[in-house]
Amino acid sequence: MNDWNKYAIGAAAATIVLASAAGGAAADRLGLMKWLDKFLPRQTVTQDEVQSMKLLKEENVVIEVAENVSPSVVTVGIKKTQSSRLFDFETDPFFDPFGIFRRIPRAGQQERLIEQDIGSGFVISEDGLIATNKHVVSDTDAGYNVVTKDDKTYDVEKIYRDPVNDLAILKVSATGLKPVEMGDSSKLKVGQFVVAIGTALGEFRHTVTTGVISGLGRGITAGSPFEGSERLDGVIQTDAAINPGNSGGPLLNSAGQVIGVNVAVSTEGQNISFAIPVNVVKEAIDNFNKTGQFSRPFLGVKYRIIDLKTALANEVPAGAYVEEVVENSPAQKAGIESGDIITKIDGKKITGDDVTGLSTIIAGHKIGDRVDVELWRDGDTKTLSVTLEEAK
Repeated sequence: MNDWNKYAIGAAAATIVLASAAGGAAADRLGLMKWLDKFLPRQTVTQDEVQSMKLLKEENVVIEVAENVSPSVVTVGIKKTQSSRLFDFETDPFFDPFGIFRRIPRAGQQERLIEQDIGSGFVISEDGLIATNKHVVSDTDAGYNVVTKDDKTYDVEKIYRDPVNDLAILKVSATGLKPVEMGDSSKLKVGQFVVAIGTALGEFRHTVTTGVISGLGRGITAGSPFEGSERLDGVIQTDAAINPGNSGGPLLNSAGQVIGVNVAVSTEGQNISFAIPVNVVKEAIDNFNKTGQFSRPFLGVKYRIIDLKTALANEVPAGAYVEEVVENSPAQKAGIESGDIITKIDGKKITGDDVTGLSTIIAGHKIGDRVDVELWRDGDTKTLSVTLEEAK
């Protein structure tokens, strides 16, 4: 028998042996299991080990997101000279009724330079475009700078403020910056895991916090006694810890994609924070890239939402209650008045729980578009035609 025949017979024998072993195992499975237990002891996983593996997986996600995205997150700082008044307590007893102070300079002005971290932002282009909130850079008399993860400081050369949304784009002279990756806020789900990165309290740079999406399509009025208030529709609610100084920073999903811009926090409760959906930001950035500015359609009303519950209690329709009409605005030219309740725009209802609020509907149009505004006034329903103009 030649070698080729031997090989063929050996292969056939091996096949038979393997097949026989499989057949024997089927016939005597108990014996096989005893053999396996003797030489390959079974491994059991406890409930604690399962929980530890889950925690380890979650921790790795947070660590990976923080390491990948932090180089794209910046701290926004302000530089401003501020005047303060000094009083002479020896000559003005009103300010020193008990004679405690003696050698105080006479009344006058003293100037001091303020340099402070006030907010956050994130890189949207490698050549120096950075997104943040408009309220972070609201002082038009101040100078601003940004500080990167590796402590490089750049002066802000130009600020483009969105007249409609609480968004702004900063321009700095830099190259090679790492832009963030944008996600899709239309696919978000309540309960989804999120990560926030920013300069908490204007002091702790690159603070990382985690949480979940607590709600979608919220409508809030955000602001302060010093800066005024602004209506924000369709925002994301999250329980991730967001504090003053986090404004303008990114809210991220577990893949490290930006899904929102952190914008506000409730002072009346704990872990109730809000972010502007990233799709609004992407639209604004696309607009900016095409025109070099924020070109937005403008209606010209200040309003607050009357939800269905409030409407039923007061026997009025739900919608946007007009508190003020901007002078020479499209709304004023069309005849909209304070006290009107706008119920529909181009047939789309405006309600308190509607993701598409009034400002969102207007933003979906172009400058020069004519829209039909249905409103309620003193018990009557009217429809007015309004030509949208560019926001100034």
